[in-house]
Amino acid sequence: MSNELKVPTLLVLGGCSDIGAAIAERFAKEGWKVSLAGRGRQALDEIAKGIHARTGASVSSCFCDVEDLSSHKRFVASFDEMPDVVVSSVGFMQSQDVLDKDPMMAARTLSANFNGPALLLHSLSMEMASAGHGVVVGISSVAGERGRGSNYLYGSSKAGFTAFLSGLRNKLQPSGVHVVTVLPGFVDTKMVADLELPEVLTASADQVANAVWSGVDKKRDVVFVLPVWRLIMLIIRSIPESIFKKLKL
Repeated sequence: MSNELKVPTLLVLGGCSDIGAAIAERFAKEGWKVSLAGRGRQALDEIAKGIHARTGASVSSCFCDVEDLSSHKRFVASFDEMPDVVVSSVGFMQSQDVLDKDPMMAARTLSANFNGPALLLHSLSMEMASAGHGVVVGISSVAGERGRGSNYLYGSSKAGFTAFLSGLRNKLQPSGVHVVTVLPGFVDTKMVADLELPEVLTASADQVANAVWSGVDKKRDVVFVLPVWRLIMLIIRSIPESIFKKLKL
């Protein structure tokens, strides 16, 4: 019998994103075997090569369109063995003004932030539950903590994803599979490159990656990337609806 320790494995859905790439590199630095999944094969390959060059870890890439629900069963079946950790960093964001005028963009917001990631994580987690171990991590958003007029479609998609992760955590607790909800506030990525963000409330992709690592390592349930957002959202949730609806948030 071999005495070699099994190398733990990570699957990152949304591996082309700044956050996804940072998470992959954080785990690779710890010696994990990493697989990046997404739609941009060339970009994925370049990210994988870069992470391997910097860490020496085994990093691969594979095609996955989270929004193509018909492909989920085939994607899950492609794994001979379920990863030890699956992270969804899939996301899509447009301004509320754009979504108000473009129903297709609005539909994609719901599909990319809730429908696709939730349904694929559900399928993957059921297989992990059958194996009796593993960790599922979902990158949600503080925007889902309470609906606000400035981003209510994006916020509602993230609220749904947060509720999904909470329910999945409850369902899978007896199976040995743990579910971590990660709540960034503003994150300095390409997605928000045209926005002016308050520095004190803005995390880097590396900070999100560190929060994911900590959440997995310590088996935490809900992780606020910047602790200040826990207080901010506590205050926002506590405002009575009669007052809240009059605020320009």
